[in-house]
Amino acid sequence: MSALVVQAIGTERLDLLPLRVEHAEEMAAVLSDPALHQFIGGTPDTPIALHSRYRRMTAGSPDPAVSWLNWVIRLRDERCLTGTVQATVGPGGDGLVAEIAWVVGTPWQRRGIATEAVRGLVDWLAGRPVHGVIAHIHPDHRASAAVAAAAGLTPTDEWHDGEIRWHRTIGR
Repeated sequence: MSALVVQAIGTERLDLLPLRVEHAEEMAAVLSDPALHQFIGGTPDTPIALHSRYRRMTAGSPDPAVSWLNWVIRLRDERCLTGTVQATVGPGGDGLVAEIAWVVGTPWQRRGIATEAVRGLVDWLAGRPVHGVIAHIHPDHRASAAVAAAAGLTPTDEWHDGEIRWHRTIGR
């Protein structure tokens, strides 16, 4: 099976744009709040570090069976980037499975942006040969749990690195 290719996705208020190295400077500011790392650990990347990370991410997975799909979230009316969504798609079970993740910068939270972006991503994945979507969410991260639930994922009894695995079957 050939690798999936990231494409622009439009939703009611958002443009999910394929990640480019050139997004690093603006995204470093969007993701600069240390509070964003409360549940995932680490600290905000500098523009230089993010530039380097985006270069690796846009180069693609070294495993030809795995697709790294990354988008920045652009709030159309405000003409600014507000966060990211991503999917790592690879073989799992009886077909391709997408592990998804998202982050929205602190100034844009509580506006439904993550929910809209993740729904757009899951809808896009449903139009591809992907059979399942998973996300790993810290048990105390209520906002991310709400986003996952709004996108149709449900929590499982499986844990990974201290996080609950959420799942949704799609594309059938």
